[in-house]
Amino acid sequence: MRRKGGRFVGGGIAAVTAILLIGAGLLLWALPDANAFNAQVERIFVENDDLTTQAEIKLLEILAQSGSAFSETLSSYRIVIIVLLVFATAMLIAALVFLIMLVSYNQRMAQIERVGIQVNSLLISREENTVYLNNLGFKLTAAAMETMSVLAEARMDDDVLSGSEIEGMISGKIAADCDEAAGATRIKRLRDTLGNQIVSELLVKNIARRGYMLAIDKDVIKVI
Repeated sequence: MRRKGGRFVGGGIAAVTAILLIGAGLLLWALPDANAFNAQVERIFVENDDLTTQAEIKLLEILAQSGSAFSETLSSYRIVIIVLLVFATAMLIAALVFLIMLVSYNQRMAQIERVGIQVNSLLISREENTVYLNNLGFKLTAAAMETMSVLAEARMDDDVLSGSEIEGMISGKIAADCDEAAGATRIKRLRDTLGNQIVSELLVKNIARRGYMLAIDKDVIKVI
């Protein structure tokens, strides 16, 4: 998915740049030649060598000066057009990147909404008997902390533990000598303890000396 997104971004930027370069080429090609006016004045000089009066010569000089001014004006126009096209290219590329980032962000938010609570960080503090989920601290009993620690170590090793293995690791006994139900009970207590606190933190809010209410927007509630 990320590779496809990267290719899409690269292709979009390349397409925008190519379109602007083609447009710049066509625009610069459509502009008249800066020396075209000077060439016409020169042709007038050559074809009308019988212009000898002072007024006629003065007129030809004015035409020549006008041609030089026209040539300089076209050159400055070309520079302005190139600068504007470079600026437009940068703006369009930035807009494309921001649009793609916005789409990715919306997709990410939609995924989080579908999944629910997503754990981005888990910190286990044995000294405080506290587990921090996404920087939210939850107090646990000593037994629940042992269960959480065992599960965390197993997860880091990509291991799946049975109830008897959990009980054996905590009690120091051989897993074969432990009861499966004992480990399942530890998991249930951990779920109850941690789940109640998560619900209290994220869903049910306790307002001091007033009571309780749901900590969610009322517009998202639907009863069927």
